[in-house]
Amino acid sequence: MIKKILLITISFISFYAKGNTVKPGAENLSEYLPLLKNKNVGVFANQTSILSNNHLVDVLISKGIKIKKIFGPEHGFRGTAAAGEKIKNTVDKKTGIPIVSLYGKHLKPTETDLEGIDVLVFDIQDVGVRFYTYISSLQYFMEAALENEIPLIILDRPNPNGFYVDGPVLDTKFKSFIGMQPVPVVYGMTIGEYANMLIGENWISKLASIAYNKNKSLIKVIKCINYNHSVKYNLPVAPSPNLPNMQSVYLYPSVCFFEGTIFSEGRGTDKPFQIAGHPDMPQNLYSFIPKPNKAAHFSKCYYQKCYGFNFTGTVDEVLNKINGKIQIKFITDAYKLFPGKDSFFLENKFFNKLAGNDELMAQIKSFTPEMEIRESWQPALNEFKIIRKKYLLYKDFE
Repeated sequence: MIKKILLITISFISFYAKGNTVKPGAENLSEYLPLLKNKNVGVFANQTSILSNNHLVDVLISKGIKIKKIFGPEHGFRGTAAAGEKIKNTVDKKTGIPIVSLYGKHLKPTETDLEGIDVLVFDIQDVGVRFYTYISSLQYFMEAALENEIPLIILDRPNPNGFYVDGPVLDTKFKSFIGMQPVPVVYGMTIGEYANMLIGENWISKLASIAYNKNKSLIKVIKCINYNHSVKYNLPVAPSPNLPNMQSVYLYPSVCFFEGTIFSEGRGTDKPFQIAGHPDMPQNLYSFIPKPNKAAHFSKCYYQKCYGFNFTGTVDEVLNKINGKIQIKFITDAYKLFPGKDSFFLENKFFNKLAGNDELMAQIKSFTPEMEIRESWQPALNEFKIIRKKYLLYKDFE
């Protein structure tokens, strides 16, 4: 298992290797191990759930903790499934523990799923972007725990995009699994902070809220060690198959908007979410040919030569390029150059789910200047920033 993790993460510069003292909540064993002793435990985890290069499940078993069931998110427990790939319930080959897939039509644990479990643990590395589905999985998992009055321990992890807040705030009319709450695209919070906000703002189910108000000890967040929101945290493990390095993690909030268009967003190449293009773009631009691979079995423009943009570079170059903002210029420039304006956006209007509104698409179509687009975000962004401050567990970047 450890060898597999190391293979997945070879392109990452681990913060452990640098000697950095920032550690995820999972490392703080003395804070939560006593709460698991002599209990039947359910663990929500994937390949990012590691501490000291060992998987959380393996560590807990070695400590004598009885894990009754594992729950897995999008991409599966081992994190190898492609985006959107259907994942069935199965059994972990190494441990023999049953795995319940919480993706697709089965997003929330049922009473049957939780039968016989005394305490639940949630440990997933998020990337701090609204349409990355792990915060939606977190909400459903929290609700199931509270509704069934099962204690939930959330092992917090640093947010690699936690050093800024930007993007349109979701209008709840456009609520979906890739955006369930009125937060901006980049919300600048850890999983633990976000969980506290879900509770504090009454964004969880009514039944879950009632249960929490009766017994606030049902939710416990184990904080990261030596983390603050100014830290540029280098992920030790790839969070999903198409975010293979820190460049992709930093560019993802901006480049993912191309998922709502007919453009390739780099799936099926060695630069997913770092490049974008289409066969009909001007041929003097950067070119690439996407093809099926382990990270993306199906996607757009496969086997076609695409022309477009290469946004990547060194980590420092990418950080300078984004400059703590959603780079809406990436997609507005593509729209301006694309000859088939009427076919640019997918007919299913997936773009609006990503944006969290239908205003951004209209602004792009009408060639609204970037400054005006950003100004339209500010009222809701300012309101969110006030809400966000109430739930921070770590020193802010401001």
